[in-house]
Amino acid sequence: MLQIHTNKLLKIIIFLGGIGGACSANAQSVIKIDGSSTVYPITQAVADQFQTAKKNAATVEVNISGSGGGFKKFCRGEIDIVNASRPILKNEMKNCQDSGVQYMEIPVAFDALTVVIHPDNNWSTSMTVTDLKRIWEPAAQGSVTQWNQINPAWPAEPIKLYGADRDSGTYDYFTEAVVGKVKSSRTDFVKSENDNVLVTSVAGDKYGLGFLGFAYYGENQSKVNPVAIDNGKGAILPSTETVEDGSYQPLSRPVFIYVKMKSAEKREVKEFVEFYLKNALLLVKEVNFFPLPPRAYSTMLEHFSKKRVGTIFNGTPVIGLTIDELIRREGRLQYENY
Repeated sequence: MLQIHTNKLLKIIIFLGGIGGACSANAQSVIKIDGSSTVYPITQAVADQFQTAKKNAATVEVNISGSGGGFKKFCRGEIDIVNASRPILKNEMKNCQDSGVQYMEIPVAFDALTVVIHPDNNWSTSMTVTDLKRIWEPAAQGSVTQWNQINPAWPAEPIKLYGADRDSGTYDYFTEAVVGKVKSSRTDFVKSENDNVLVTSVAGDKYGLGFLGFAYYGENQSKVNPVAIDNGKGAILPSTETVEDGSYQPLSRPVFIYVKMKSAEKREVKEFVEFYLKNALLLVKEVNFFPLPPRAYSTMLEHFSKKRVGTIFNGTPVIGLTIDELIRREGRLQYENY
C-alpha cells in the first residue's frame, strides 16, 4: 500500500514540475531600460522593432527619469540598460563600482542640443554663446529679466526660461557648454524632464526661450523655431550638415546606452543590443537624430562582442566633441576601466 501511495505522489510531483517548467518556458523575459528623455525616442524605436522581430518573445520596458536618475537606478542594479545623453560621471562610476556593477559604454548617435523660441520672436533668431551665458548663469537670477538687457535692440519684455531639470544629461551638457560648469545656472526657470512639456511651454509663450534635444524640435517645427548659435565663427543652425561637419558647436554631443555586464549575459539583452547596433543607422534617422557612420556601429558591435568594460571619457564631461573625434577615440580600443 505504501508503495502505491509513493508512486502516486511521485507522479503528482512530476506533473506539477512539468506545469512549472511549462510556465517558466512561456514566461516573457523583460529588458528594463531607463534614463534620458533625449535618448528615449531612439531606444523606444529600437524596442518596438525588436519586439516585432522577436514576435514579442521579450518585453522591452523603456522609461524616463533623466540621465542622472537613470544612472542611479543602473548603479543600484535595478535596470539592464541606461539611456544617457552624456557620458557617465566620476561619482556615478564610483557608485557602480561600490555596488559591483560593471558596464559597457556604447555611443549610438549624435544630438544637436537646440535652443528654441516662439515663432513670433523675430529678434533673437541668432544668439552668441556669450548671450546665452548672460541669460543662464547663476548671476543672472534676479538681475537679467528682460530681453533688452541682452541686446538694447531687443524688446523690453520679460524673458521666460524653460529647460531640462537637474537630473537630466541635457541640463548637465547645456550648463557645461554655455555657463562653463556642470549644473551651474540660475534656478528661476520652468524645469521638466519631459521635452514635450518644454516644447508646449515655449510654443505658448511669445517671450519664451528654452533648450531641448533636436529630435523634439524636429517633431515640432510648426510650433517653435530654432536659434542659430554663434560660437565666434558665425551663426549656425542645427542640421544634419552642421552636426556632421562639426560646425554646430558647442551644442553637438554624442548620446549613449550603457549596458550592465551581468545583463549582457542574458540572451534577450545580448540580442537586443546587437539588434540596436545593426539597425541604429536607419532608426536613428527616423526619430530625427544624427547617426554615426556605419563603421562606428561595426566597431561598437565588436566592442560589445569582446565585452569591453568601462568608459573612454573617464568621468569627465567633453564639450565640442565631433563625430570624427568620437570615432577616433573609439578606435583606440583603450577604455579607462574603473
